[in-house]
Amino acid sequence: MRERTASDEAAGERVEPDGGTDGTTNVAIACQGGGSHTAFTAGVLKHLLEVWDEDEYELVGISGTSGGAYNALAAWYGIVTGDHEKAIDTLDAIWDDLATDGWTDRMMNQWVTGMSRLESTGVPMPSISPYQIPGPEVGKERITETLERHIDFESIPNFCGRDSPELVVGTVDVNAGEFETFTNEDVTPEAVLASAAVPNLFEAVEIHGHYHWDGLFSQNPPINALMSVPPERKPDELWIIQINPQEFEGEPDTLDVIADRRNELSGNISLNQELKFIERVNDWIDDGYLPESEFSHTEIHRIEMGERFHCSTKVDRDRKFLDELIDLGHERAAAFLDAK
Repeated sequence: MRERTASDEAAGERVEPDGGTDGTTNVAIACQGGGSHTAFTAGVLKHLLEVWDEDEYELVGISGTSGGAYNALAAWYGIVTGDHEKAIDTLDAIWDDLATDGWTDRMMNQWVTGMSRLESTGVPMPSISPYQIPGPEVGKERITETLERHIDFESIPNFCGRDSPELVVGTVDVNAGEFETFTNEDVTPEAVLASAAVPNLFEAVEIHGHYHWDGLFSQNPPINALMSVPPERKPDELWIIQINPQEFEGEPDTLDVIADRRNELSGNISLNQELKFIERVNDWIDDGYLPESEFSHTEIHRIEMGERFHCSTKVDRDRKFLDELIDLGHERAAAFLDAK
């Protein structure tokens, strides 16, 4: 299943009124992208999986963009090939491999993070296309090796079916000029790489004759594909793991603060547009325009990071920093469940 646009919105809203077939609440989880900050998402997912009550909730879908796609894939693969414990182990293993390892790697990470911070403050920096230097492709190879070390992509089609959660990865089709989602058996290493291919850092990824970039330009994270499912699999609740702060007090007035806020908005605007459509459908149900016998609410919940980090840290793979984000994800997930 592969789709390019969100043109199926209305059809995607048809559901059974009673949630899961056994009285459980159907839940879909959408993981926003944000580079290294998505280690927070790993922490959230780990805690949710640790305490998941299968008598109360059924996971019917999980989506992600960029770093969020790594997490969605790891959690999904662990669940369908084993159990929640395996999903947690897969998340741990992937982030352990992505973290800095060795003196050379740590020095390179400090250099990349430092250059990103300087650039955000307005310091003139040389602009080099990722097509002119070998480093970006080495980075893509490392990501591919990490993913394939823990995930057997060839086996994914065997685990896609009516009883498995939907798996959705978001990208942008550079040639067609529209977003493209890859779902279930179409999730390949190339699709995940494309979802994280930031244009000024990585070369575009070719899939089916078209070039693809980072999904942050479009659905961040993909929502519509989680809704366009058979009625019995439609989520009663949609849990958004949101990396970028939603609100900002005052006026951004320095170059680095402006850069931070632009980065945050680029990741939130598409998300909010999709969520507003779901809220509109909920309103139509309340106002009687849609029959409750055929349509039902999808409650939207956000698990927000709740802390603001400089945008340069989205490329920071320092092991201590990633561990701090994972711990923060545990805390936010626990607070979210306690408040439900």
